[in-house]
Amino acid sequence: MCTVTYIPKNKTNFIFTSSRDVPYKRAKALAPQEYIEHGIKITYPKDPQGQGSWIGLSQYNRIVCLLNGGFENHQPKGSYAKSRGLIVKALLLVNNNVIDYIKNIDLENIEPFTIILIDWNNFETELIELVWTGTTRFITTLDKNNEYIWSSSTLYTKPMKTERKKWFANWNKDNAKQILDFHHRAGVENPETAVLMKRENVGTVSISQLEKKDNAVSFYYEAIDAN
Repeated sequence: MCTVTYIPKNKTNFIFTSSRDVPYKRAKALAPQEYIEHGIKITYPKDPQGQGSWIGLSQYNRIVCLLNGGFENHQPKGSYAKSRGLIVKALLLVNNNVIDYIKNIDLENIEPFTIILIDWNNFETELIELVWTGTTRFITTLDKNNEYIWSSSTLYTKPMKTERKKWFANWNKDNAKQILDFHHRAGVENPETAVLMKRENVGTVSISQLEKKDNAVSFYYEAIDAN
């Protein structure tokens, strides 16, 4: 939810990993399960608070992942129309032309977010970033052949994001295990800014990793003990 990495392995394969940072008092998520919703198979860890998710996999060859906040930190309002996690589910369920759906989905009174979407159909992989600032949406098709790291604007300042990019650039990322190691160990000297973040009331509570190898996608999920 709050630190996400993408590593391409070749033209069609990749490793995608998400560390979820939330207040410790938030209800624990349910481990990933396969659900049939509107006749469509989707797999995701369920957030019992909002009934949505921050990451999921769809039978339509798609991964969707959410980070809180847009380009900058924002001042939350008292209430919103619905949970951002429901946007993740909606995108998982779209059958055709997900870009058109992103352009037209109603985001009025939705809290700012960043969504990373990977879609692979007809042997083409698309890597898409959607940023919603609360008033404006920004849709960017990223280069799928580059590696990326995102950090949530609600928890990490620009200098923190820059430091994390340096860790990421210098880390050995040849395989899924090494990337998990990054999500566990990068920046451990300072737990408040580390990728496995731990502050007084908020921290990393889980790590999800999806690895695509040709026609198969594995879904690894690890709950993190706050203690």
